[in-house]
Amino acid sequence: MIRYSTLILCLFMLALVFFTPALASRHKTVLSNQEIPLINNAIENFLYNNTANLPGQVIVNVGQIDKHLALPKCPQLEPFIPVGNRLWGKTSIGVRCNSELATWTIYVQAEINVMSDVLHTTRPIATGQIITYEDIAPQNTNLTQLPEGILTDAALIVGKVAATNLPAGQPLRPQMLRAPHVILRGQTVNLVVQGRGFNIQSEGQALADAADGQVIQVRNKSGRIISGLARPNSIVEIRP
Repeated sequence: MIRYSTLILCLFMLALVFFTPALASRHKTVLSNQEIPLINNAIENFLYNNTANLPGQVIVNVGQIDKHLALPKCPQLEPFIPVGNRLWGKTSIGVRCNSELATWTIYVQAEINVMSDVLHTTRPIATGQIITYEDIAPQNTNLTQLPEGILTDAALIVGKVAATNLPAGQPLRPQMLRAPHVILRGQTVNLVVQGRGFNIQSEGQALADAADGQVIQVRNKSGRIISGLARPNSIVEIRP
């Protein structure tokens, strides 16, 4: 009985000698792998911090990272924007580790949505129609799914003229609008030349339509064509 117990004890000790290092090594490997949730958190924090100045509410979605990805544990994760990418819509974010303990780089897909009130037309607007407050209304829209330059400020829209036919529900961009004309083609205008100590006025005929501040050509009484700046009240300002 004693010999049998001794044999069992010997076998147990041998098992400890051979298997304990292997188990310890395996446990050590698990602990030394980089935790995937920490990578996700680093990317989210990076994206929210770097999109804080965007208009509207920013919503970040980080793509799934392979849970079986075995990366050495990194003391300091460094998210960055790869060349050619930007923090807008669907993009790719890099995460690297440069330390004495580990050196690696991965790329993770992400999506950045920016929800903001965008002004849309409330009804069809014909070419040449002056836009009023009743013609526009805000709609909460994802800016990343719209063309660049969408207008969100009513002050930049109201009082402008539709440069083309606009359907109802149309988000507005600057090229869809123009300033109203203060001078019309064929109109009689007052040519004003101002300088130090003198002011000369005469009449002429506008050769084109023009908004305030636009350059317009005018034929004066002698038939000469001159250029000036269109101003309200049928005035064309000629700079000496």
